[in-house]
Amino acid sequence: MRIAIIGAGISGLVAAYKLSPHHDIAVFEANAHLGGHSHTVGVELEGESYSIDTGFIVYNDWTYPNFIELLNELKIETQPTLMGFSVRDEVTGLEYAGQSLNSLFAQRSNLFRPRFHRMLWDIVRFNREATREESWIPSEMTVGEFLGWGQYSKEFSQYHLLPMGAAIWSCPMGKFLEFPIRFIIEFYRNHGLLNLVHRPIWRVICGGSARYVNALVAPFRERVRLSCPVGSILRGENSVFVTTEKGETESFDHVIFACHSDQALRILGNQATNVEREILGEFPYSRNIAVLHTDESVLPVRRRAWASWNFRTRGDREAPACVTYNMNILQGIRSAHTFCVTLNDEYHIDP
Repeated sequence: MRIAIIGAGISGLVAAYKLSPHHDIAVFEANAHLGGHSHTVGVELEGESYSIDTGFIVYNDWTYPNFIELLNELKIETQPTLMGFSVRDEVTGLEYAGQSLNSLFAQRSNLFRPRFHRMLWDIVRFNREATREESWIPSEMTVGEFLGWGQYSKEFSQYHLLPMGAAIWSCPMGKFLEFPIRFIIEFYRNHGLLNLVHRPIWRVICGGSARYVNALVAPFRERVRLSCPVGSILRGENSVFVTTEKGETESFDHVIFACHSDQALRILGNQATNVEREILGEFPYSRNIAVLHTDESVLPVRRRAWASWNFRTRGDREAPACVTYNMNILQGIRSAHTFCVTLNDEYHIDP
């Protein structure tokens, strides 16, 4: 069969990888690079070369069984990493990281703050009670409503749960308050975030995620069309006609949409069924800007509080999530420079 695949991210590339030995495929990608969210940047600095991931970075041994199987099949080398999380509040100056007692009390004055100890107690209480209470929680109960019901402290909410949720989903803390709490508990449980001891092992791909993308696409690279966005499709009786934004039309037996749901709806246009509109229209998106840089000022002031994920808040719950990934820690990079990938804080990075 002749099959069109729209999108060259992980979904589209795996579909092409599995189908290409048996079918005539064509992969359409709107951007000029392969891999979608997997995006490795090559950096030359002071005579040294680095490959730094700016999109997909980590996976774990609990929730990625198919991805692990794929990496093993492609013979991609990986290494364990650390997944610590830090918070700095620019209004109060509070900062801490959760990977050890030394980082937890990186700001030594936290030892003498009763509210900080209350936050730590609420972290333990949330981890214990979340799973226990999950069975009765109404499906419509939000994170904010659950925090009120459980009488959790302002410090726990403002300096732990909301920053972590905002960092994971790259959304404002105020938006995270509206998430269904049952979904959050399920996600946290699946990823071991409710466990203080028994947690999954997180890993990164040696040399950056581009390694697996290149290995994955090798058998069908000549059938990938970069910078070739699809404009529309037309369903025929026995085939589907795909028209690119350049105005070129081709006929296929099947089309696989491996793109975002809003993109799929736009391409389907008036060809979309009521069910397709209902399902694909349920996914909201937000814009996030990622900057790769070496400005350490966006990290916590105290080096003891540096972590893999570093969240900065300025007290505005409606502001976009501001997170800096310390790539030296995450990818095990040895350098005199600290490579950072920062979301939504481009105006505070030294040019």
